[in-house]
Amino acid sequence: MYSTVLVTGGAGFIGCALSSHLADNFDRVVALDNLHPQIHASQARPAELDPRVDLIVGDVCSAADWDRVLGGVSPTVVVHLAAETGTGQSLTEATRHAAVNVVGTTEMLDALVRHENLPEKIVLTSSRAVYGEGAWVDGDGGLHYPGQRSAAMLESGVWDFPGLRPTPFESSQVTPAPTSVYGSTKLAQEHILTSWCLAMGVTPVIYRLQNVYGPGQSLTNPYTGIVSFFAQRAKAKEVIPVYEDGDIVRDFVFIDDVATALLEGILHSEATESAYDIGSGEATSIMRLAQLIAANYAAPAPQVNGMFRNGDVRHASCDISRTVKTLGWKPNVMVDEGVTRLCAWIDARLAKTSGRS
Repeated sequence: MYSTVLVTGGAGFIGCALSSHLADNFDRVVALDNLHPQIHASQARPAELDPRVDLIVGDVCSAADWDRVLGGVSPTVVVHLAAETGTGQSLTEATRHAAVNVVGTTEMLDALVRHENLPEKIVLTSSRAVYGEGAWVDGDGGLHYPGQRSAAMLESGVWDFPGLRPTPFESSQVTPAPTSVYGSTKLAQEHILTSWCLAMGVTPVIYRLQNVYGPGQSLTNPYTGIVSFFAQRAKAKEVIPVYEDGDIVRDFVFIDDVATALLEGILHSEATESAYDIGSGEATSIMRLAQLIAANYAAPAPQVNGMFRNGDVRHASCDISRTVKTLGWKPNVMVDEGVTRLCAWIDARLAKTSGRS
């Protein structure tokens, strides 16, 4: 049987990393991407996108673009990567985030129905942002959902919830409670896609990604990619600024590990009752990340500046044990190695663009 995979946002960071894997496993790979200048400054086809991929420039929010795509493509599988991802940016551009993440998804689903072109499976990359602050426990082991840190808390430098400690996210155990517009749109996206797929007899596979980083990520987008931002500061021998008290925690998952996790779901996963949590399984403070990067470039020591960003969560890590068991996948690149590999790529990339060898 001739197989086709359609990847929305397929010319982005994750789409490019996934493209060669898909081209090795499908007869045809089609990427739909609007080449937004925030990510694609030149709006040219990315060199990292496998040459076997057919790139169609179009907008997931446009019914006309969907009609143009589905007029010539009958996808066996759809991988839905297209999204606006800036947590901070979503506070001031809420309509844009809702339009792409929610309406872009419904436009896709309506177009599939309109063309009587239902795939066997749709794979969605959602986000750890759907959890918000997640579940915290008190000294007696009692579970609490403290919700969003208020502006008053942050302005007073009260970074944690007094008397509570955070727990890792795990989709079968932790109830989503987003604290950002971005997270809210991603949770809505999950619900819309799952309900539609189950009604239409399409297999839904949902992933919740932690902080994805690595070679190939945008070096110009100011709203995503704290690892690359830190690296460029350190490379310039500048002090890396660290928000709050430096003890913000994230799980940084390397792009190659994300690509292999997605491939497993695309090729083998049944419908997900609970989303796959995709991370390294390693909780890393922002200060430790900054120190690793500063050391790589022999840059000045990072400095805590006490600044904060509304909507940011304090602690975001995940328990990947169920994902590892169910998906038959595991991460291979931890943050120490990943930072080294990313910095080497940044060095080579900047040297190339500046004309130096």
